[in-house]
Amino acid sequence: MIDFCRYLLSTSPPTKARERFWLGLTVVFSLIYSLMALEKAFDSSYVVQDDARQHVFWMQRFLDPSLFPNDLIADYFQTVAPSGYTTVYRLAAGWGIDPLFFSKLLPVAIALVTTIYCFYCSLLLFPIAIAAFSSSLLLAQSFWMNFDVVSATPRAFLYPIFIAFVYYFLRRSWLGIGGAIALLGLFYPQYVFIASGLLLLQVIEVEKGSLKLCKNWQTYRFCGWGLAIAFAVMLPYALKTNVYGPVIDGSQAVNLPEFWAEGRAQFFNRNAFLFWTIGERSGILPPLLPPLIWLGVFLPFCLPRLRRSRDRFPLVSLIQPQTGGLFLRLGFSSFGMFVAAHLFLFKLHLPNRYIEHTWRFLLAIASGIFIAILWDAAFKIKVEKHQLWGRIAAIGLAIALLGYPLYTPSFPRTNYRPGRLPELYSFFQQQPKSSTIASLSGEANNLPTFSHRSILVGREYAIPYHLGYYRQFSQRIRDLIEAQYSPELSVVKQFIDRYGVNFWLVERSAFSPEYLENQGWLHQYQPQTQQAIADLRSSEATVKVPVVAAAIDRCRVFESGDFVVLDARCIVGNPSLE
Repeated sequence: MIDFCRYLLSTSPPTKARERFWLGLTVVFSLIYSLMALEKAFDSSYVVQDDARQHVFWMQRFLDPSLFPNDLIADYFQTVAPSGYTTVYRLAAGWGIDPLFFSKLLPVAIALVTTIYCFYCSLLLFPIAIAAFSSSLLLAQSFWMNFDVVSATPRAFLYPIFIAFVYYFLRRSWLGIGGAIALLGLFYPQYVFIASGLLLLQVIEVEKGSLKLCKNWQTYRFCGWGLAIAFAVMLPYALKTNVYGPVIDGSQAVNLPEFWAEGRAQFFNRNAFLFWTIGERSGILPPLLPPLIWLGVFLPFCLPRLRRSRDRFPLVSLIQPQTGGLFLRLGFSSFGMFVAAHLFLFKLHLPNRYIEHTWRFLLAIASGIFIAILWDAAFKIKVEKHQLWGRIAAIGLAIALLGYPLYTPSFPRTNYRPGRLPELYSFFQQQPKSSTIASLSGEANNLPTFSHRSILVGREYAIPYHLGYYRQFSQRIRDLIEAQYSPELSVVKQFIDRYGVNFWLVERSAFSPEYLENQGWLHQYQPQTQQAIADLRSSEATVKVPVVAAAIDRCRVFESGDFVVLDARCIVGNPSLE
């Protein structure tokens, strides 16, 4: 038994049996993490991942085309969805699978494929099975502490496709990189630029401290093939005209409160250091977890010393020559796109997106290599008085790697949002499919997903990147704020007629100045919000209440706790509200 354990834990080049063992263990851990996420996903009947509220709700149209008729929000998110992403959900719907249910299962498959590809990528760079296991485990822990994979949105598909591209790039598989680049274009086209950068940089070599062009024509042919696929994939995007107008640029965005603190798309920060380093969408240092993944940062700095002590760290010699080149080229490609995205804000998407995903993959690989080297050295210490400390250090590393989910209460982080008003969702499900609901309440964000009914506005859908969409959306919010707090029935009637509102969801507590003051996202819609606060303070003295508040007792058709649903037709046809 002891010999068998030593055989499995051996850091010598892997045999097929040992490789299969560590791959199997990688799959087991991936499935365990996925099951932990699924437990949260199916905790109750009404649970949805936060980002899925934007990107999945409209796909109910695949099951019932009559849903969300003439819905600005649904039409917009359907238009901007990548074609590959849409096709996957459409195929599932063709089998009668509900999109929300499917979005909870997809992360299991995505996570599994990603960790398997990561395992084999690691073996190509450092042929030690336990290092491949460590890298795959760190990557799995990292993306389960992030909301990308669990969201089942387009960026979730980036991980398996991009890591597959790196794998086939290392294998020099023409068909593999062609297919991976094509899939990147269909699911997450921004990363086609990263893949193209890696291919371009492949023709540049470092020789005796100077940069020279590669002399191997096979490399040029290989890179040319990949770049041709990339060009073909990205050409439709370049020629496509978005029906919602151009993407906002940096000079426009900097003048909008939506892109500053408390804004829906917070990007800018008056603190330049924070903006460039840890800014959520702008910074170069992503907040990666688990902490052990940052061990990989130290590998390149420690390598020269480790190589000088090969007798103590013999595994260093197994690091493949292509490893350093891959890390450097991917790093330069990502950094180059990061800079370009800042220069052409927001035409190339968010700058941080070009750094975060690459960092996560490269650090997981580097950390796995470093851990294996340190483990091997710790267990081979020959000086007796140092053996105990070596064993303790090795066990500490193992506990930090394997035990992370056990001492991290939030693992896995899923950002699943439970719906807390099932009676409300059921009520709206029974209303006509053409119904439109007006509301400033945060609960409105859940209605398209759980009730399959259109809402006029909602914070989750206040995405300001396409001006043609956001101008309409922001005008709706301004008009809704004005109407909800107006004491004039004519203003309310005009609003209902203009937008075809059928129901009005309000909170009884919404008619106090404090309610609006605490709704930070509404403060970007001025002067309507400030005027509403002033009117509410004035109404406390004049006893002239808003029409919608006065209609609560006369026009309510549903009530649950603080929430009340008003029939818009009742408001329009009730002259006593004058």
